[in-house]
Amino acid sequence: MSIIESSNLSKHYGSTKALDSLDIKIEAGEPVALVGPNGAGKTTFLSLICGFIRSSGGAVNVLGHTPGSQALSGRMSALPQDARFDPALSVGRQLTFYAQLQGMSSGAARREVARVLDVVKLPEVINDKSESLSHGMRKRVALAQALLGSPELILLDEPTAGIDPPNVKIIRDLIREQASNATFIISSHNLDELEKLCTSVVYLEKGKLVHMGPIDASDDVDYLTIRMQSVDEQLFVEACLALPGVVKVQRQTQGDYLIECNEDGAVDQSLLAMLAARGWSYRHLAKGRSLEERLYG
Repeated sequence: MSIIESSNLSKHYGSTKALDSLDIKIEAGEPVALVGPNGAGKTTFLSLICGFIRSSGGAVNVLGHTPGSQALSGRMSALPQDARFDPALSVGRQLTFYAQLQGMSSGAARREVARVLDVVKLPEVINDKSESLSHGMRKRVALAQALLGSPELILLDEPTAGIDPPNVKIIRDLIREQASNATFIISSHNLDELEKLCTSVVYLEKGKLVHMGPIDASDDVDYLTIRMQSVDEQLFVEACLALPGVVKVQRQTQGDYLIECNEDGAVDQSLLAMLAARGWSYRHLAKGRSLEERLYG
């Protein structure tokens, strides 16, 4: 089922084209990454989907309805990057209010709040005020808000930005657990995190659709990406270049190395043998290039 479908969708601010004739079709299912540099049009696209702003041209449907339609109430939710809570109210009281805005009775709203706080593993904060919580915990409470009413479509803008690794892992695991119940569209600059969470990507640049497709790079057979433990870069590059079938080795971000191979070279096995012989350890080895390298390389 198509959850979002746009045709010639455009949004102009004066002479600036924030979105330029987008034709996008996103099917229900696994999480989708929405990426692009600053000014690419990601926030404008999400705002149009939510019905916060109107397009300058073209059309977009969400779950078969016009954005902002009453028919979408409770069926979709959005978590902005800078979502904030009223510091004067408890977490439980605020979430209950949001649940009632969806049409739930007070009793049903309280039960739903208890459910979503349990989902994000924070039932104990129901009577706390948001200001007393850590940044990571506030992000998880905000995610609980997005889960109220079990929506079919959930839009997340930078859900793990600025939080510590333990909370990043918790949020990542929560999204994976809930992905069977809803389709997530996740906008983020953290491509490494998106690669762990999402199965497909929508890449925007200067308001235009540049690429849309699966994230899996296993068919990118001419490349290997390896993340090494501590190793001398020059020695590692020289050792890789000595392997049959290796054409080029490039140092990437976060300690990754991109190894370009001949099409017929079975480099992965010889690479593993070389690492074992030298006593070098690696953290991750994958066929193909990273999402960052494929989009921006």
